[in-house]
Amino acid sequence: MSHEPKTDAEARDTVTRLIRDAKICMLTTTTADGRQVSRPMGLQEAEFDGELWFFADADSAKVHQVERNPQVNVAFADQKNNAWVSISGTAEQAYDRAKAEQLWNPLLKAWFPDGLDTPSLTLLRVRASSAEYWNSPNGKVITLLGYAKAAVTGDRPEGGENREVSF
Repeated sequence: MSHEPKTDAEARDTVTRLIRDAKICMLTTTTADGRQVSRPMGLQEAEFDGELWFFADADSAKVHQVERNPQVNVAFADQKNNAWVSISGTAEQAYDRAKAEQLWNPLLKAWFPDGLDTPSLTLLRVRASSAEYWNSPNGKVITLLGYAKAAVTGDRPEGGENREVSF
């Protein structure tokens, strides 16, 4: 039997732990013609307090899409730990030099060669409105055995913990 968090605070803590472990996500925005597009992004701040931060190029398609339609989805998949998180929220360009200095990682120079002085450097802030997660902490082998048992018995497989939480 999976453990269901007793409080929203426990569920928010689980979301924080799961996204911290995953680090890389897919940011989904909407184009001017209504298509949804996703691209991989590196999460810059692992302490999740309802906001996610990403470095971006101010002239990029994703920034222009967020300006037109700020509703976004950020999806994390940590296959190693059998955990997934989907966060819905509102994004905005929110450049602040002090915040950029706090979040900067030298690996970002691959995309922003002049570092914090890159002319088009900006930050995207996503304010979460809700999150849903799926977590199977028993591991892949136990999960697969559960699926096999369900196929034989006709019972529904135990999928681990699933919870939606508002922010």
